[in-house]
Amino acid sequence: MALADAIAADILDGLLHPGTRLPPQRRLAYRLRIDFTTVARGYVEAQKRGLLVSHVGRGSFVAAGALERLRRERPAPSSFARPTAASRIDFTMNLPPEPEDTDLLARMEAGFSAVAGSMKTLLRYQGFGGAPGDKDAASNWLGRRALVPSQDRLFVTPGAHAALLGILRLLCSPGDVVLCEAITYPGIRAIAAQKDLRLVGLAMDRDGILPDAFRAACRTLEPKALYLNPTLHNPTTLTVPAARRAAIAKVARDFGVPIIEDDAYGFVPNHGEPPFAAVAPDLTWHIAGLAKCIGAGLRVAYVVAPDARSAWPFVAAMSAANVMASPVTAAIATRWIEDGTADAILSFIRSEARTRQRMAREILNEGSFQGDPLAFNVWMPLPRGWTRSSFAGQMRGTGVGVVASDAFVVDGVAPPETVRLCLGGPIRQEDLRKVLTFVAHSLAETPERAPSFW
Repeated sequence: MALADAIAADILDGLLHPGTRLPPQRRLAYRLRIDFTTVARGYVEAQKRGLLVSHVGRGSFVAAGALERLRRERPAPSSFARPTAASRIDFTMNLPPEPEDTDLLARMEAGFSAVAGSMKTLLRYQGFGGAPGDKDAASNWLGRRALVPSQDRLFVTPGAHAALLGILRLLCSPGDVVLCEAITYPGIRAIAAQKDLRLVGLAMDRDGILPDAFRAACRTLEPKALYLNPTLHNPTTLTVPAARRAAIAKVARDFGVPIIEDDAYGFVPNHGEPPFAAVAPDLTWHIAGLAKCIGAGLRVAYVVAPDARSAWPFVAAMSAANVMASPVTAAIATRWIEDGTADAILSFIRSEARTRQRMAREILNEGSFQGDPLAFNVWMPLPRGWTRSSFAGQMRGTGVGVVASDAFVVDGVAPPETVRLCLGGPIRQEDLRKVLTFVAHSLAETPERAPSFW
């Protein structure tokens, strides 16, 4: 039903046109990580609604009169017009709130202007890992997390995803086991699939993965690495406390398992828990991306290797795949760190995240979601009567995107009836308040009686 609803929404939004060929059912099932029969039933449901036509040997296509049929069957009330593709509010991307303060924006633009004065030099090739000035700025930034790595262990990379690819290329071969949280960041799932790695999820509680589950997996699976997102975990928003970090590090040390610490949100708390790179520096690959603490368009991540010996093959792997981080982007990050703009952006993000989480607590039923005062999202277990697919389909049909738990679970783990709703990005507070109110009203009803427009 959710798949048919999604097809209908894309036809209404103009993303699918009459005659458009849909993906083959088996390919879509693989992409969505669901059973082939589920996709087949979704296509059949869309055909029943008059949205698709199928031709043996050719595939499924958007029906000629699908758009007109949808408009006749679902007219939008004049007082609450259905959002179009251009105006629909995206709550699927976990982005930091965007600054609107004119003084802060002026400071950011001034940094661009200052960097432009060195543009000729910045358009040249550089050695991988960053210029000395960029590494100095990286050291300054990492000092906020009590990290003081030597420069031969510190690298400026083109974003956290590129760094994860390089580290996994170094540590693993196809077919190897990588451990992670049972509910984990979708990016690591995609990277593991691309590298043909076996990702195994570990049981969790509110403090993160269970050390006993980690120990048992080490004894039976011989993992090559442990991937963790330990601060403001995406999507559950939990932060692993210091005692649990020490227990996890002890197991890793006992079995010699490297830790890959994705510290995407580590800089958001004013005084966060110590990173694994401080607890077990000789075991930890630390990735400090700037996407979540400054802005997603700043594709820079600072990587700290566990030792200088590991750094050489990492440089070789990264250089072959990426050549270098963009000197222009790195220079902007360096400028903002040196002149205090980065701290000002981070201060705004903290303040705005608190405001939005407070709004969620005021509007949604107390205890109906997991959140953190500094997180950019809430993790919402659904009340009885709702399934994750029915709720995601309902929200998408009204122009509000949420992400069902299926995107976050590792193969073999049963997805909970939970969705992630993001609060950050280019969303104004007044729009957020309206959407949260709409979500609260929807969840107070059964799926059949929930409002279709907001």
